[in-house]
Amino acid sequence: MKDLNRLKVVLAEKKRTNKWLAEQLGKNYSTISKWCTNTSQPDLQTLDRIAQLLDMDVKDLLNSTRDDVMYIPVPKQQIQERP
Repeated sequence: MKDLNRLKVVLAEKKRTNKWLAEQLGKNYSTISKWCTNTSQPDLQTLDRIAQLLDMDVKDLLNSTRDDVMYIPVPKQQIQERP
C-alpha cells in the first residue's frame, strides 16, 4: 500500500510532535501515530483542520497518487490572469 499522507514528514519540518497534534485535535496519541505511519488515514475534515493548524494547504499533506506528475509550485506573482 502506498503512503497516502506526508504527516510524519510535515510534522518534522514544522518542528511539531505527534503529541502536540493529538492535543490540538483532541485525539488519542495512538491515532496520530497510525496516521503518521499510514496505517490509517484521517478523514477529510480532520485533514483540513491539520492543514490549518500547520498553516499550510491540504494538498501539501498528501503524496501524489500519480507517478508521472511532478508538481512545481509557481509563485502567485508569476501567474498572469487571462483576458
